[in-house]
Amino acid sequence: MQSTITIQELREMTFEGKVQLIDVRSASEFASEHIPQAANIPMDQIEARLDDLDPRVPVVLICQSGHRAEMTRELLLPHHEQLACLIGGTTAWAEAGLPTVRSSTTRWSLERQVRLTAGLLVLSGTVLSLLLAPAWIYVAMFVGAGLTFAGLTNLCGMAALFAVMPWNRPRRQPEARSQAQVVR
Repeated sequence: MQSTITIQELREMTFEGKVQLIDVRSASEFASEHIPQAANIPMDQIEARLDDLDPRVPVVLICQSGHRAEMTRELLLPHHEQLACLIGGTTAWAEAGLPTVRSSTTRWSLERQVRLTAGLLVLSGTVLSLLLAPAWIYVAMFVGAGLTFAGLTNLCGMAALFAVMPWNRPRRQPEARSQAQVVR
C-alpha cells in the first residue's frame, strides 16, 4: 500500500468497506468534526492501542492536515504493513464538499483554544512589561509555568476550564435526533 492516499481513492475504499479509518487527533478535535466511519485513536495513545487495528485490513490515518497522521504512520510502521495517510486530512475532505460528522458545537479544539489564549497572555504580559511596568512579565512567566506543568503531567488547567465553558458544551437536542450530526 502506498504511504499516502487521495480523497477520491479513500472514498472508493470506504464505499467498498475495505479500509479502517483512524483519526489520530485529540478527542475534542475529533468531536468538532470528523470523516464518517472514522474511529478516534489519538496519536499519543496509538502505540498502546495496537490491538484496535486489524492487521489484515488497510489502515488510513487521518488528522487535520496530514502532518500528525504521517508522524503516527512512522510510529506504526514496525507493527502494521498496510498504512496510508490521507493527503490534506479532514480539512481537504471538508473542502471537497464531502460529508463530515460533528458532535460538539465548537469548531475549535480545546488545544487550539488553549494555544490561542496562552499565546495572547504571553504576548500581552511581555508587551505590557515593556510599555507599562516590568511586573507584567509575571503573566508570561505564569503561563509558561502552566504550560510546562501541563507538558510534564498531561494535566492542563486552562483546558479543564475551557471544557466547561458554554461554547464547548454539547448542544441539547430533542431525543429523536442523534447527538452527532452529519454535515454537508
